Amino acid sequence: MILFEGTIPWNLILAGLASNVTYYFLLQTFPHIQLTSLTFISACVLLILNHYLAFSHFANVWYPFSEVLAFFTIFLWIIPFTFFISLSANENVLPTTTDPGIPENDNDIVSNYFKRKSRKYGLLAFMKFAEESLLPQRIKKGF
Repeated sequence: MILFEGTIPWNLILAGLASNVTYYFLLQTFPHIQLTSLTFISACVLLILNHYLAFSHFANVWYPFSEVLAFFTIFLWIIPFTFFISLSANENVLPTTTDPGIPENDNDIVSNYFKRKSRKYGLLAFMKFAEESLLPQRIKKGF
């Protein structure tokens, strides 16, 4: 659709396509991303280049804010954000095998894991901690 509209410059479209190609190459070795690999560095450089080209285009040509936000969300942010979210999910904490500390007659690995787990780590636990420690507490009045 963007190709046929004609208002988005070709350099922005080509930079976006090049970014998606580098994201595809990152996907080949996905859970194991090396920060010093040429693919990762080129993906970061193309991400910055894409943002620069998009900001310069939208600074010169007026579009409604909702269209600019939709462009940034769909064409610039969705794939890098998905990479970031899936890398931040710590899959190593999921119970997949039986621990030696679990009694042999207890075959329910998942419930035993959550019983033994005293502190949860993750994005939700961090947000709950930030909410409890940073935001003021409100006392609810009962009438």
